[in-house]
Amino acid sequence: QVQLVESGGTLVEPGGSLRLSCTVSGFTLDHYTIGWFRQAPGKEREGISPEGVSCINSISEMTHYGDSVKGRFTISGDKAKNTAYLQMNQLKPEDTAKYYCGVQPFGSADYDYWGQGTQVTVSS
Repeated sequence: QVQLVESGGTLVEPGGSLRLSCTVSGFTLDHYTIGWFRQAPGKEREGISPEGVSCINSISEMTHYGDSVKGRFTISGDKAKNTAYLQMNQLKPEDTAKYYCGVQPFGSADYDYWGQGTQVTVSS
């Protein structure tokens, strides 16, 4: 059974930094994309596109960033630990949301596996 567990979310002041982690277990494919998405209260999940906030491909390691986080967030992966990270710098109040990671297997049109999310609150 595939499981994704996010961690690292907490309360942080504007301008601060956080690193989110997404650990994947029970997943045996080598080619996939891991993406980070976020959803603020009362709003749609950000990123109608498959890319979401940010994503990384397991083979090419190509990355994508949404316009709202470009230059501030960095996605990376550690295959040995089956973990993807989202380093978030220069955080703004509008980054407040529940952050989810998802896995899109190669060849799939959608993200088939999701974690439960981790809350990030940016406030003074």
